[in-house]
Amino acid sequence: MLLRKLLCIASLGVLAFASAMNTPAQGPSPEPSPSVRRAEPASDFTPVPNLTPAPANSATPSPTPVFANPALVPPTTPTVPGGNVSPTPTPNPNAPAQPWTPPVPQPTAALPGQTARPPRALPVSPQELITRLQIFLDQRNFGPGKIDGRWGEFTGKALIRYQVANGQKPTGQIDLQMQQELERIFPIYTTYTLAAEDLTRIDPELPSKPKDEAHLKVLNYRSIAEFLGERFHSDPEFIAKINKGVNLDKLKPGDSVRVPNVQPFQIETMKEVAHLPSNLQFVNRVVKVDTHYRMLDVFDGQKLICSFPITPGSKRLPAPIGTWKIVGISTLPWFRWDEAMLQHGQRSENYYNLPPGPRNPVGVVWIGLNKRGIGIHGTNSPDTIGRSASHGCIRLANWDAARVISEVTGGMTVQIF
Repeated sequence: MLLRKLLCIASLGVLAFASAMNTPAQGPSPEPSPSVRRAEPASDFTPVPNLTPAPANSATPSPTPVFANPALVPPTTPTVPGGNVSPTPTPNPNAPAQPWTPPVPQPTAALPGQTARPPRALPVSPQELITRLQIFLDQRNFGPGKIDGRWGEFTGKALIRYQVANGQKPTGQIDLQMQQELERIFPIYTTYTLAAEDLTRIDPELPSKPKDEAHLKVLNYRSIAEFLGERFHSDPEFIAKINKGVNLDKLKPGDSVRVPNVQPFQIETMKEVAHLPSNLQFVNRVVKVDTHYRMLDVFDGQKLICSFPITPGSKRLPAPIGTWKIVGISTLPWFRWDEAMLQHGQRSENYYNLPPGPRNPVGVVWIGLNKRGIGIHGTNSPDTIGRSASHGCIRLANWDAARVISEVTGGMTVQIF
């Protein structure tokens, strides 16, 4: 119950801060979630309904990733974890009014023969401070949602999960300890140079109707702004904001832009694989999907490995509550677009097979469960994660889905509650 209380504290704090900053809300836009090529469920499986997961302890963070782009600075070493995790908080009216506590800069100790340096200046704007935090959490696989320099619901939830998993006081605030951690995020931004290959992944004429999409070989990005936003886990408008005076969609090969200093999502490294091989080291891990707080957590025993925001079904077609198994994982999947299946959960003979690509309705990843037509998958619209309904599936941003499949395998248990 501890984490449920803390998450609500952070959520209420988010609302207060968002109101103060006059941050505009983002509107929902529904997206289909399908059945695609995957292993079929076992016919004799009976799900356990209405499972309430037991509280879990903290986790060892994932190893520091190897950066494909040498211009990026690798993340700092995570703290050794400790503490307990409970995925379902309860409301608490005593919420913090802002996401940080007053900064107290500390001078740097001098080495022998040197003069002590004055304290380094802390970020001078809320946007810079929140951007540092979002990059910090993203680097450690505690997804804050899209990076946009704004304090929001999923940034608060990711912060609390990180604090609990690492044995810190779970305030949901940027306290002195977190400010010191954030000082290590340097540089905040790096430079990305557009390659000629990147432009081959842009299709400004990409159709929106399934009957037209079915005639294509790949469903690419509609704009360079979309490509850059997804590659660097960001809101395209934020990329435009930190590149004032630059028309992103007029960029040419060789042009450079500022981007957040995160591990890039590299669509070019993904291949069309119908069934990834199993990883026996992961079979005892558990995926826990909290449909109320819209977060997906991966546990290894009692250790929290990673956490990401989701869209979990809808009121009309909710995600199936219970305990399930992963029966297959595919990358760059095809999508069988069947309106009857999407609207009523029943297959029909009136369907379209949509090709793979980042703008496929299930994104770049399909993690099939032993519940026909239900899976954990990516999206063709990262703006809608956590803010709109899916058709019974668990939907992630593509950059998060690509990280989840490195932490899960076929045969693992998935608890949806």
